[in-house]
Amino acid sequence: MVTMKDVAEHAGVSIATVSFVVNDTKPVTPATRARIEAAMVELGYRRNAVARALASRRTRILALVYPVFERPLNTSSVEFFTSAAAAASARGYHLVIWPVSNDGRELGELLGQRLVDGVLLMEVQLDDSRVQVLERSGTPFALIGRTREPDRYRYVDIDFEATVAGAVDHLAALGHQHLTLVLGSGVDHGDRDYGPFARTRAAFDALLPERTLTGRTIEVNQTEDATALADRIVASHPAATGILVLNDHTALRLVAGLRRTGRKVPGDISVMGLLAAAESGMVCDPPLTLMRAPGPELGRLGADALIRDLEKDEPLPPRLVPCAFEPGQSTAPRRSS
Repeated sequence: MVTMKDVAEHAGVSIATVSFVVNDTKPVTPATRARIEAAMVELGYRRNAVARALASRRTRILALVYPVFERPLNTSSVEFFTSAAAAASARGYHLVIWPVSNDGRELGELLGQRLVDGVLLMEVQLDDSRVQVLERSGTPFALIGRTREPDRYRYVDIDFEATVAGAVDHLAALGHQHLTLVLGSGVDHGDRDYGPFARTRAAFDALLPERTLTGRTIEVNQTEDATALADRIVASHPAATGILVLNDHTALRLVAGLRRTGRKVPGDISVMGLLAAAESGMVCDPPLTLMRAPGPELGRLGADALIRDLEKDEPLPPRLVPCAFEPGQSTAPRRSS
């Protein structure tokens, strides 16, 4: 097995200098670093990650915390993960996923083991106990989402006001004056405090009077049969000819349920997905018109915000990124009565 001594002899430097490069504990001139790294490649030297972490007191591992038990994974979530992992890797970090619950107890136990340098928190609640756990632990962190007091923390998030306005204006331009907002949950509790739901609802409620439209919001869950789901949503606001759905799975089930009950999409009712993934739109029949979630961009920005903090670089200002409109075939002009 190749050792630091072998690398030092090959590069013509001391073992200590090799250690500084391997463990990133002291600055080394660019020329010397290049010579040592070339020797490591030629000899096939492999860094010992554990030894490096002990020497530098840094693991170069980041945790992305996602409450998978309360919020089942979907295609949009995966886009956040892969983007954040790629951004971390480009800066010399590894990203792992911690599927811990929203109550913060398991997160506290994991943080106590000092396994990671920093945490990227997803699916943020307005009053999030996990944020309090992170603050108490002293672990650097950044949020993909916002709490009730967003300016207290580093965050990037979706611009819900702009996203909802884009969706409502699309339907209004097609002549739809009566709209329903469907908040599709994966669970039966805790969603009133869930940031995306609360901010989407608030944006919808504020926008309707400005656009002289009428609307209603209904909350549903993932256990409901598609046919019953469609009947209940239509019954909640019979005048509605346009429906906005915040949850990919719920949008797909709603379109299927409407068709099963003899309602044509988009002939009778136009349906539009919010914060959705393009893949979800493509598997819908008809293809779903949607506001696409900016998962790739927010994952990258979130990782960048956290790493800048760890590296003591210039802080990344808070960023709000709107969803992008993607046309499909599930919306059409309102049929004249």
